[in-house]
Amino acid sequence: MFDGKSILITGGTGSFGKKYVKTLLERYSPKKIIIYSRDELKQYEMQQVFNAPCMRYFIGDVRDKERLIRAMNGVDYVIHAAALKQVPAAEYNPMECIKTNINGAENVIDAALANNVEKVIALSTDKAANPVNLYGATKLCSDKLFVAANNMSGGHKTGFAVVRYGNVVASRGSVVPFFQKLIDDGAKELPVTHDEMTRFWITLQQGVDFVLKNFARMCGGEIFIPKIPSVKIVDLAKAMAPELKINIIGIRPGEKLHEVMCPADDSYHTFEFEDHFVIAPSIQFSSRSNNFGINAIGETAKLVEQGFEYNSRDNTDFLDIEGIQAMNEQAIQ
Repeated sequence: MFDGKSILITGGTGSFGKKYVKTLLERYSPKKIIIYSRDELKQYEMQQVFNAPCMRYFIGDVRDKERLIRAMNGVDYVIHAAALKQVPAAEYNPMECIKTNINGAENVIDAALANNVEKVIALSTDKAANPVNLYGATKLCSDKLFVAANNMSGGHKTGFAVVRYGNVVASRGSVVPFFQKLIDDGAKELPVTHDEMTRFWITLQQGVDFVLKNFARMCGGEIFIPKIPSVKIVDLAKAMAPELKINIIGIRPGEKLHEVMCPADDSYHTFEFEDHFVIAPSIQFSSRSNNFGINAIGETAKLVEQGFEYNSRDNTDFLDIEGIQAMNEQAIQ
């Protein structure tokens, strides 16, 4: 469905954007792939790797609506990946996080509607479910904006959906490269915030494939959540450096012990498909289908039981140490 299409990725120089571009170029023949981001050095470095004739690089910030409107001219699909993501940084710089993650989301919506973009998928995070930190709260606001945007489209064809998933193995700024740097530097121990901490675990390629699939699945208004395994962070440390001591240092500002992707409070409108969940909108759409038990490619689902919660602690799928090692190896290929 991406052959001959123009795709724009906000925050496209990040880990997700680069893997998404690589996958698009390997599997499809797009008309244009537009990287929209604010860091000229990262764009220059990315151009050295991805320089196919269809590639375009736009310097711009999602806080700048006029620039976004110009960049989306003629675009068919948008992936909104730009965000301020570091939890402690957001706690100490809340207004900056709000400007990018909330105001930026509104600008992406307005620009997509102004250009009659066909489909928009916004990347979210497990931290947006029952948020306890500012980053999660801004992403929850962003999710609500993108869901409600389907009621704003009116005569436009634009549809909006959200993809929410957990920790991406080996992504920039995440725990795996942090641990690996300590190991490479000869550390005698690895710092773990809490000995019971768990996280959802997904590779970058799995995340990219899930987003690609959901462009075909989406009707507009869904929050897509993949069924993925959990890990114990102490097991991650043991998997990466079994000979090193683990030092429990305490939970950081805004950090959770366990993550949630489908909150119990949303169970009355959460649907379970074979390999993923969908949280349907709590609002009614006037111009779109409100039946989210079947998607655009005909897959069917059932409502989950009342009170069901999909969290990293009670997940039925946990990786053991060998499984973590295998997934980490897969992630860096």
